[in-house]
Amino acid sequence: MQQVTAAVRRRAAEHRPERGEDMGNDGVAGEFYEYLDHTADVQLHAWGKDLTHAFENIVPCMLNYMTDLSKVDVDPSQTQTFEVEGHDLSSLLFAWLDEFLFRFSSEAFVCKAAKILEFVRPFENANTSSKSTGGAVGELKEGEKQGKYTIKVQAEGETFNLSKHPQGTEVKAITYSAMQIHENEGRADLYVIIDI
Repeated sequence: MQQVTAAVRRRAAEHRPERGEDMGNDGVAGEFYEYLDHTADVQLHAWGKDLTHAFENIVPCMLNYMTDLSKVDVDPSQTQTFEVEGHDLSSLLFAWLDEFLFRFSSEAFVCKAAKILEFVRPFENANTSSKSTGGAVGELKEGEKQGKYTIKVQAEGETFNLSKHPQGTEVKAITYSAMQIHENEGRADLYVIIDI
């Protein structure tokens, strides 16, 4: 496991942009994600200065694979606010992406930007919660206990329209396979394999 963690940290350091905090890996401002090859599937890799930003960035990473987000406008009348929950960080990440995939499939809602309003992790002290910054998959930080992890989000975008939005690759499902959540000081990385 330590070898895998070391390899991920090396790869994350290699992808650390030198062109400024606001530039993504492809040189486009605001895009902090990439697609990695995986046998018969695709691995999403999103990052940010903390876990909240990484979670926000993995949403357009997935949806941009399904349609060109540069063609998607933000229609304020279609902005959605909702909550997602999980029993740990990995189940929260799964539920997070699964909810956006569900809304795309059932409501044809294309989210261009996900703005996390609240990111809560349970702690031993019932009176305390945190706008959290994460940890490794399945691991609890000192003082944490099992409980409900929740994200409240404001999703901005519009209804998918085939005459306006090009059809990309269909995402069939989110998977737990090789899911990784890494957090270091000043940077968090998410890796999720999607079934296409």
